[in-house]
Amino acid sequence: MIRDAIARLLKMESLTESQMIAAMEDIMEGRASDILITSFLTGLRIKGETAEEITGGAKVMRSKAHQINLDDIYTLDTCGTGGDRANTFNISTATAFVAAAADIYIAKHGNRSVSSRSGSADVLEYLGANITLTPEKVEKCVRDIKIGFFFAPSFHKAMKHTLEVRKELAVRTIFNILGPLTNPASANSQVMGVFNPDLTDVMAHVLQNLNVEKALVVHGLDGLDEISLAEDTKVSELRDGIITNYYINPEQFGIKRAVRKEIEGGERDVNGKIILDIFNGVEQGAKRDVVLLNSGAALYVGKKANSILEGVELAKEIIDSGKAMKKLDEFIKYTKNI
Repeated sequence: MIRDAIARLLKMESLTESQMIAAMEDIMEGRASDILITSFLTGLRIKGETAEEITGGAKVMRSKAHQINLDDIYTLDTCGTGGDRANTFNISTATAFVAAAADIYIAKHGNRSVSSRSGSADVLEYLGANITLTPEKVEKCVRDIKIGFFFAPSFHKAMKHTLEVRKELAVRTIFNILGPLTNPASANSQVMGVFNPDLTDVMAHVLQNLNVEKALVVHGLDGLDEISLAEDTKVSELRDGIITNYYINPEQFGIKRAVRKEIEGGERDVNGKIILDIFNGVEQGAKRDVVLLNSGAALYVGKKANSILEGVELAKEIIDSGKAMKKLDEFIKYTKNI
């Protein structure tokens, strides 16, 4: 099946969802050679991935993952594509703890660093958390303390068939896009940053195809895969089965613009300290502001605020009251002792 898919891609023809599923099954089941996988991934990248192709890929990856059943609760994920090369600190990780402190169930999907110097797994490990819990313990974590970390390698064993090819290619492939779409708990809602403005609408349609209830897919026009302080941010919102595209800026939420350099991070120790400084009230500048803005979006999508603006105000209260820091401490202790 993957050979048929490659033949279509060479003619710059898009694949149907079922054709994509068949090709991905060959890859994930170990039936495709490295040469075929390379040809397939390169062909998709050159042609440009469609919503239908991405949906098919995500469905296969979800089916091969170790699934967690949280269907009885409303869950939120803040995992993005990465790949923006902006060297920011772990904004979406900080956002996850603000949202959890607001009593939203967080199914945080993440990994070690790919394109940045510190992935969500790296910074959480530095802060003292155990990131390699069994899937059963991660589920208990979400249910008991409102936040669990889904460390991608623990849940996506079938990805081993692509590792060498992706390492050798060393370019973005569809798997960079699929990462945030393959939450093992199939989260009901999502705030997803993407590395390309053309992807916001595409990814919103994919989330719709995957039966996600509510989502904001965002791209800062300065290249950030988060809501930006420096430039306007393109947003594709999925709500009530309808996708709406619009732009937002920091001033709408009472937040000052700041150049991207002001929110830069570094290695995991640097990023860990930034998060602690924000949660402990030491950091009162742009780094706190970008967490407030992105947390406002998470609180809106997580149904704790009626708008992003209302969410930003609630995020201020959560950080200033110490609730975000308390939630981070609770998570670290829980994962070490469970």
